[in-house]
Amino acid sequence: MIIDGCAVVTMDAAGTEFGSGHVVIADGRIAAVGAGPAPADPEATIVDGSGCALTPGLVNTHHHLYQWVTRGLAADNTLFEWLTTLYPVWAGIDDDSVRVAATGGLAWLARTGCTTTTDHHYVVPAEGGDVFGAEIAAAADVGLRFHPTRGSMDLGHSAGGLPPDSVVESIDAILASSAATIDAHHDPSFDSMVRIALAPCSPFSVTDDLLRESAILARERGVRLHTHLAETLDEEAYCLEKFGCTPVEYMAKLGWTGPDVWYAHAVHLSDAAIATMAETGTAAAHCPTSNARLGAGIARVADMTAAGVTVGLGVDGAASNESCCMLEEAHQAVLFARARGGPREMTVRQALRLATMGGAKVLGRENEIGSIEVGKLADLALWRLDGPAHAGITDPVAAIVLGSQPPLELLLVGGEAVVRRDEVRTVDEESVATQVAAAHAALVAKAG
Repeated sequence: MIIDGCAVVTMDAAGTEFGSGHVVIADGRIAAVGAGPAPADPEATIVDGSGCALTPGLVNTHHHLYQWVTRGLAADNTLFEWLTTLYPVWAGIDDDSVRVAATGGLAWLARTGCTTTTDHHYVVPAEGGDVFGAEIAAAADVGLRFHPTRGSMDLGHSAGGLPPDSVVESIDAILASSAATIDAHHDPSFDSMVRIALAPCSPFSVTDDLLRESAILARERGVRLHTHLAETLDEEAYCLEKFGCTPVEYMAKLGWTGPDVWYAHAVHLSDAAIATMAETGTAAAHCPTSNARLGAGIARVADMTAAGVTVGLGVDGAASNESCCMLEEAHQAVLFARARGGPREMTVRQALRLATMGGAKVLGRENEIGSIEVGKLADLALWRLDGPAHAGITDPVAAIVLGSQPPLELLLVGGEAVVRRDEVRTVDEESVATQVAAAHAALVAKAG
């Protein structure tokens, strides 16, 4: 396949861009990229990219796909109020509702330019079936590269935690399931479509024993570690009262820093916490829309990146970000950074880098995805910029990041088309929407 005649924004280390260029794809990888028209090849399928801009596929570093069927609830609540309202609804999920939710959420991520996504699934009802297998199957159906994390909670309300006892598990059950999930699904190969990480939920829903044992297991099996951290001031107060230290200090004591660890949110960080993350290679998933929706605050992204912390973007759970649009996260990231620190706090290219190479580095896949370079996987997004919403915007990156969501002309994962002309081609969108609405109604009714 040759994509020809488009603006090409490579996101490579040099920031290479071509006002009119081409990309050649062979065997699922990028075979050539350059300025001007591609060399003639009568055997190739030609994609006319005129009026479009080509970027790397976007990489989502934090999500809760099961929440796609519980959107719109507790719309005006704080984080803790939101959680206590929704836990009784989430307690009713099973593998079927998770499959429906994941299919809907993944299809929408594809429609908004995402080619690789994580998922943090931490609600595991005893009678819920194989919820992890269900979302992995959904990702295969949609065709996205998938990094599900085996989430967990073992600190229920009766033991001083936030979640109800009905949705927590024992440490032994969690570790056994975590090992089984890795054995069944983790693929470390270069072009892997599925990689597993371990993800105890948060300081107020898990014990320190679970955090320690999960870190040991993850490192024995060569997988990454993920958790929520420093999302709200309430969490910081909780850690100071219960553990006598800040959230990052608590994680450091338990072995939860390092280049194999990434934190979701990382909103309330001191200079010392940022220094710890930078020194240890610990990364962060910035979730600006969700953090603003819940009034949690805005992460110090410019300070983190200046210190050397790897930062990617995440849409967070669909119940705290009802749009779940990766490009919108880049848009919000640049606006919130400038609202906080002035017009030079973040450029449009820095925002797009967070959504591409930043996310690839968070997931340890910077040699495979995140930029348009020869030898990398052909995970690409072709955005149409010649319509009324974008025509005449001088800079294609400004059009993509600051403008409204452009139509997606083509989305490729490993060279395979997932979206064509702003329509998902791997699943039936109308059927998925009908199933999502039914699952939502059934869960809400079940919770009373």
